[in-house]
Amino acid sequence: MTTFAALINDESGFIVSAELVLVSTIAVLAMIVGLSEVAINVNHELEDVGSAFGSINQTFCVKGIKGCQGYSSGTEFRDNIDSCDSNSDIMGVSTQGEGSSNY
Repeated sequence: MTTFAALINDESGFIVSAELVLVSTIAVLAMIVGLSEVAINVNHELEDVGSAFGSINQTFCVKGIKGCQGYSSGTEFRDNIDSCDSNSDIMGVSTQGEGSSNY
């Protein structure tokens, strides 16, 4: 019984473990917020890269030539505007719960 009573009355380390739980909880919450911001900024940078690729002017034109003995016809290509070539095409949407019927 003395060992059991000593274990019950022993409080050494209780404060340290409570502090550890508090510090680790704050650290986990800070990591969640930080990783959320990293994900948002990565999406913005990838959208900027996609917009840069979409805004490249791919139009070219090679004029034909004509002489006494023959000719060479020219060629031409025109780049049409894509549907997602502008900035701010990626938008967040609200999440839907299991019971929602907005499908």
